[in-house]
Amino acid sequence: MHGECQDIPGSSACRPQSLQDGGTGLSRGQEQQTLQCWAGTRAPDQHSAGSIRLRKCSAKNSSEICLRRKTSQGLGEVSSRICGSFSSPRTGSLLTSPCRGCRLLAVELTSSNTKPVVQEFQSVELSCIIKSTVTPDPRIEWKKIRDGETSYVFFDNKMQGDFATRAEILSRTSLVIKNTTRMDTATYRCEVAAPSDTKTIDEINIQLTVQVKPVTPRCTVPKAVPVGKTASLHCHENEGFPKSTYSWYRNSEPLSPDTKSNAKFQNSSYSLNPTTGTLVFHAVHKGDTGRYSCIATNDAGFAKCEEQEMEVYDLNIGGIIGGVLVVVAVLVLITLGICCAYRRGYFANSKENGESYKTPAKPDGVNYIRTDDEGDFRHKSSFVI
Repeated sequence: MHGECQDIPGSSACRPQSLQDGGTGLSRGQEQQTLQCWAGTRAPDQHSAGSIRLRKCSAKNSSEICLRRKTSQGLGEVSSRICGSFSSPRTGSLLTSPCRGCRLLAVELTSSNTKPVVQEFQSVELSCIIKSTVTPDPRIEWKKIRDGETSYVFFDNKMQGDFATRAEILSRTSLVIKNTTRMDTATYRCEVAAPSDTKTIDEINIQLTVQVKPVTPRCTVPKAVPVGKTASLHCHENEGFPKSTYSWYRNSEPLSPDTKSNAKFQNSSYSLNPTTGTLVFHAVHKGDTGRYSCIATNDAGFAKCEEQEMEVYDLNIGGIIGGVLVVVAVLVLITLGICCAYRRGYFANSKENGESYKTPAKPDGVNYIRTDDEGDFRHKSSFVI
């Protein structure tokens, strides 16, 4: 197990020609080999940009040398590290292998915040920082991934789509979005291509969450409910993000989800669902009368609907029985009237009047007379030929 690379005493910011006096415990040849490993084909000369710091990683039976090069190429301070592993400081055998904390000329990204949260209409910075690279002008791209679809945000050194008027690149790689909307909630990918590095491409994902305050919820409260009946109250809004939770109030006092936790509501029989905003009284009583309101809440804020009155009234059993008796009496009177009319022959006279009606004569001059026998007909000629 390799240890972290530590600065070797006496080797701070030394130039290549002074490495032999750096106090590394290595021979000049070994130091030269290390420089050749770091440079690729030859040791950097005195005109090389930046400075070199020797670092040493010690293990039980070996020592490791880590060279760190610091340059300034418009990207801030960039570090490139190479490690050489030595079986013994005296043998001079060099095995190039990376040690923990060192990377072989590879572009590497990091971020100060991979999960930023912002409220709607505010600005937010999506941090993307180049931790290490030797490429002087790496290519930067930003992409947006939402609902499985990928689109460009920054490509070919230009903002794309609606981001062209409300986004910009900060410190060469970070992305700043102004006037954020709920549609900006997505995963954003920062991609950097560095052709001069051993590892030429690196990327980092930033998960942006844009919070939206709830709007005034729609509340439904029954105006009047009889004692002992079920009453359902509803509260809902669909604009807030994250999704809102709901709480109910009676006469400006919060209704607890657990009726036993508050002495004022121990006589009430109700259930409250904070997720759906539904309040159900299983059997209302007079004490449930009051002004009810609902509040929708999420991480971005809250909104409240106006109070609505619900009245609980007693059932008038005597009045109900009296009403039923009146209806029954009316039905009985109507039935008796029909029976009396039938017995006095009102319906029979109507039948007789209908049978006395004569059929008018046919145009052919023949009178047809119906007898009591349905099949017996006779006719009389009204003229003589």
